[in-house]
Amino acid sequence: MTSLLEGAKRLVTRSTDLGARVAGLEAAVEASRGRLDDAVLDQATAVVTRAAGRLRLSPDHTVVAIAGATGSGKSSTFNALTGLDLSSVGVRRPTTSWATACVWGQDGAGDLLEWLGIPPRHQTLRDSMLDTGREGQDLQGVVLLDLPDHDSTEVSHHLEVDRLVQLADLLVWVLDPQKYADAAVHDRYLARLAHHQDVVLVVLNHIDTVPPDKREPMLADVRRLLSDDGLSGVPVLAVSARHQEGIEELRSQIAQRVADKKAVRARVEADVRAEAEKLDLATGPAASPSLPAARVAALDDALADAAGVPTVVAAVRESTRLRANRATGWPVVAWLSRLRPDPLKRLHLDLGEAGRALTGTARTSVPEATQVQRARVDTEVRALADEVSRGMSHPWQASIRHASVSRFDELGDRLDAALARTDLGVARIPVWAGLVRVLQWLLILAALVGAGWLALLAGGSYLRLPEPETPDWRGLPVPTLLLVAGVGLGILLALVCRLLVAATARRRSGAADARLRAAISEVSQELVVQPVADELSAYSRVRAGLQTALR
Repeated sequence: MTSLLEGAKRLVTRSTDLGARVAGLEAAVEASRGRLDDAVLDQATAVVTRAAGRLRLSPDHTVVAIAGATGSGKSSTFNALTGLDLSSVGVRRPTTSWATACVWGQDGAGDLLEWLGIPPRHQTLRDSMLDTGREGQDLQGVVLLDLPDHDSTEVSHHLEVDRLVQLADLLVWVLDPQKYADAAVHDRYLARLAHHQDVVLVVLNHIDTVPPDKREPMLADVRRLLSDDGLSGVPVLAVSARHQEGIEELRSQIAQRVADKKAVRARVEADVRAEAEKLDLATGPAASPSLPAARVAALDDALADAAGVPTVVAAVRESTRLRANRATGWPVVAWLSRLRPDPLKRLHLDLGEAGRALTGTARTSVPEATQVQRARVDTEVRALADEVSRGMSHPWQASIRHASVSRFDELGDRLDAALARTDLGVARIPVWAGLVRVLQWLLILAALVGAGWLALLAGGSYLRLPEPETPDWRGLPVPTLLLVAGVGLGILLALVCRLLVAATARRRSGAADARLRAAISEVSQELVVQPVADELSAYSRVRAGLQTALR
């Protein structure tokens, strides 16, 4: 929605703290959108709008609304306070739904009356030519409203009363001795003003019709009813507007509150606090939570298991053994290992770009997750959502649960893609294995030289050719030594290297496991954890805004 903080920000010279409260409520409402009931949020938004609108207008005027039922003497109380018989100069109470306004102090009141929606024909300036000079300036700055009867049969009257009751800075409720306990006024209005005790006055009019000995008991009964409404601190004044009895005390009460210039602030504070408390109740008492690292780690582990990371790690280990043994094994038989399929290639992993282009697929052939693995993932996701939303209201819990599974449809493909693009670190054989391969071929060459030499000697002996002198080393003929050493050392070297190959396979499989789990964790973070974190961030903004609004 359009920012409503402009009005609140203009409070800097008047009440920076109040502006911050309005801004806090607005921030809480914005962060709650899509998560809480729109009816609750729309009502809070209306309060923010009213508060921002009122705070932009004249701080030197106080809107005092006089409300009551038919026959309560509300209009006569209005006339008694103004000191003018407005009807005598033709300003009669309109038969439409409009209220009547009497203003003390013209400067700055125009915009306020326009905001209140009071048409000019229903406005009277108390300091105009109509002012007879009978009254002082104790009500200077008052905009006194005479509202329609709240129990009128006209629906438009109900709507007008409801609208202006929300806009007034100070509310004066006029009751009469016969209907002061009427549920219509208590349930519909007074009970809903429990947060507004500082801006409510209650007048029991027509007190002259009550026998003197019954006045105090009746006033006590009114106070009891108000206490039941949550308004135990509201003053109750006994008034007879017709005989001017108690009018001066009522004027004094209004004048004192106007002089203190606290009514506007008190009304806005009460409105903001009331809506903030409703929003707080709808949000839940839980403090702003953080994502538990242990729970996220458990989720990552479940996703890694479901994605087939253990299968790929085992394939890395076996593939490393196969490739390294082929490089370090005795060349005479090492080539036989090529007849064994490479575990990684069987899974369509470590094919390289050319290999993937040849197969025409970027997907792996890792076995699909079993029902047990999928159930474990579901359990961990639900456990994460439940743990971080503990203590929140049901709508927030539902929102977090929905966020945790909002991108589940993408999970399978993204996990498979994460496996496919991860560098498993098996493309090249270890450096030492390359050196061993060279050494193995040198030993094979030595064995071949020795075998060939011995074959030449055997052929010469068979043909009775002169036998050349054969060098020896410590009594062993060199040709025999070359053959035996080449074959024996090659086989021995291959056996010894198996131990090194096993260690290398463990190391590489461990590194591959770490890289794969890191890739899975990135997918988990994007598709599950981050959506939950976004909800928690919104919840934290709500709690921070409410804390500001309620302080």
